[in-house]
Amino acid sequence: MSGLKLFRADTTNSAMTEVMPRLAEIETEVQGLVEAYMETLLGVRFLASEYSTGAVHGGRIDSLGLDENGSPVIIEYKRGTDAGVINQGLFYLAWLMDHRAEFEHLVRDRLGVTVASQVLWSGPRLICIAGDFTRYDVHAVREHRRSIDLVRYRLFGSDLLGLETVASVSGGAQVARRARCQPPVARAAADIQGTAMVELAGAVDEVLLGLGDGVKCVERKTYRAYQRLRNFACLCPPRRTKLLVYLKVDPKDVDLVPGFTRDVSGLGHHGTGDLEVQLRTPRDVERAQDLFRSSYAAA
Repeated sequence: MSGLKLFRADTTNSAMTEVMPRLAEIETEVQGLVEAYMETLLGVRFLASEYSTGAVHGGRIDSLGLDENGSPVIIEYKRGTDAGVINQGLFYLAWLMDHRAEFEHLVRDRLGVTVASQVLWSGPRLICIAGDFTRYDVHAVREHRRSIDLVRYRLFGSDLLGLETVASVSGGAQVARRARCQPPVARAAADIQGTAMVELAGAVDEVLLGLGDGVKCVERKTYRAYQRLRNFACLCPPRRTKLLVYLKVDPKDVDLVPGFTRDVSGLGHHGTGDLEVQLRTPRDVERAQDLFRSSYAAA
């Protein structure tokens, strides 16, 4: 995985042994692992495996899921390098957009009526997991107007799975995405606190989008999600004098500061993440940057 080397330390014999990476013997080995732990690995709730697209369309979608923001997700797997995986996935994605009622029925059966009523059709996703991708694959996904993630896998030994995001695009340029992301929170801030809150929301947006090339922005009514492969931050509209950001950082690993950081695990809130960060001033945004980076790295 891009030159990554993994070693196992044997403290008893003061030895260090390299764990050699390998590809799966068969494609379904990877598919089985991902489907069994899909929410942990990808932030996607599993819906179906080998889903038939019907006699007319004549295909089978490897895995179907729903991500943290309610976006439909198609996942396609290849054992090694396969130039057809992206086109195959896009073929199924087109089918999915034409069969929204069928997908929502599946969600209703698996996850309930409430979840089915909140499916976000503005941003369906395709995740391709393969042994490797070519530079042509990376270029190709950047030309499509769809949300596509290319993920390279490796197996290490008998019990380790490595996933590396090779490319992650939302179907538009970074500038265009940033322009779309800003107005909802900016408008809400203007209604509540005026220019200061507009500027604070813009500063947070700038920092989160600037953490990496593959950051995507997903708008929901009650929050804006910043996503790599999974959500790493959710920004809520201002509450009078502050902004709330929820991060995928374990609160137990943070020295909580009253009025700045709070453990919300087990508490109801908008967005995803167990660490709440309260931002009132540009100084708070600076203080939070290490937390932002930690959450981004974990996604």
